[in-house]
Amino acid sequence: MKEKKTPLYYGDYLQLDRILNSQAPESLKQTGRLAHDEMLFIVVHQAYELWFKQILFELDSVLEIFGREVVDEKDMGTAVARLRRVIEIQKLLIEQVGILETMTPLDFLDFRHLLAPASGFQSYQFRLLENKLGLQPSQRKLFDKTHYHEHLSEAHQELVRRSEEAPSLFDLVERWLERTPFLDFGGFNFWENYRAAVQRMLERDKDFVRKNPSMSEEEKAAQLEEFAKTEKSFAAIFDEAEHERLRRKGFRRLSHRAMQAALLIHLYRDEPILHLPFAFLTALVDIDELLTAWRHRHALMVQRMIGSKVGTGGSSGHHYLRVVAESHKVFTDLTNLSTFLIPRSELPELPEELRRNLGFYYSKQET
Repeated sequence: MKEKKTPLYYGDYLQLDRILNSQAPESLKQTGRLAHDEMLFIVVHQAYELWFKQILFELDSVLEIFGREVVDEKDMGTAVARLRRVIEIQKLLIEQVGILETMTPLDFLDFRHLLAPASGFQSYQFRLLENKLGLQPSQRKLFDKTHYHEHLSEAHQELVRRSEEAPSLFDLVERWLERTPFLDFGGFNFWENYRAAVQRMLERDKDFVRKNPSMSEEEKAAQLEEFAKTEKSFAAIFDEAEHERLRRKGFRRLSHRAMQAALLIHLYRDEPILHLPFAFLTALVDIDELLTAWRHRHALMVQRMIGSKVGTGGSSGHHYLRVVAESHKVFTDLTNLSTFLIPRSELPELPEELRRNLGFYYSKQET
């Protein structure tokens, strides 16, 4: 006889006894008197860590997809959907700062002195998140004049070191872009055709300025000077040696071929087979942008709470957070692709065979 299964209970499934009893305010332990807002402080940060766990779960699945020798087209939709989930979580994380700000600076002072040297900087899950996305060790700013590893427990140091050594999402996306098959297809060289289109567009625009009767000579000179700067920007993307020089100096990070492929995807994103690749690259930019927005929001909140005081972990508080908000971006090359976009009307016409390969065609079977 089959044994009857005990019905699953909601609280047991979610392990609510463990979760709801995991708040241990230091004010109560150390002084015997609860600082009321410390409960909010703990719950908000625990919620952050739970969401970081979910983000890591989604990122690991995308890393698995892009870590394969070939990224199956049918998996692109899955990857995009999971990154969009990460994006929605990030929006929530930014909004969550507002909940913490219902605590006033004076309320925070009731228990802040009891927290040192603990700090949000010791969130190993957030460090894993940064490393898995592709933040380079060289990009990191020193925290209290020390490497970020040194502020973590030995077990967590090992985890973040391993994440530094493993291929990041940036690495895997770069390899995926480099395998894009449409850069030189059946006699159609995208790069040569695109370069010619850019040159035609710039020459026509400069000619319009030169012949414009409503502009003064000074205005024409200023406008032509701006065009010269634009030409210089384009020259850097066309010249692989110049691109590599900029990579060595840290101004670019993607390989030249990966940049070409990303640009092709953006320019011809209306072609059916490029819809999901474009959505994927856009999601990466969104994630980078929202992380920057969260860091800025966090910095403003810290300044509001402690002013110019040193943080509980020993850093320069909001100043440190403001600096890393700008320096810890990963997909800057994708963000800056807009520099090299040209109007749809200027795009080189694709050969019919290539257009067929970029579309979804089928033939009706004769009966």
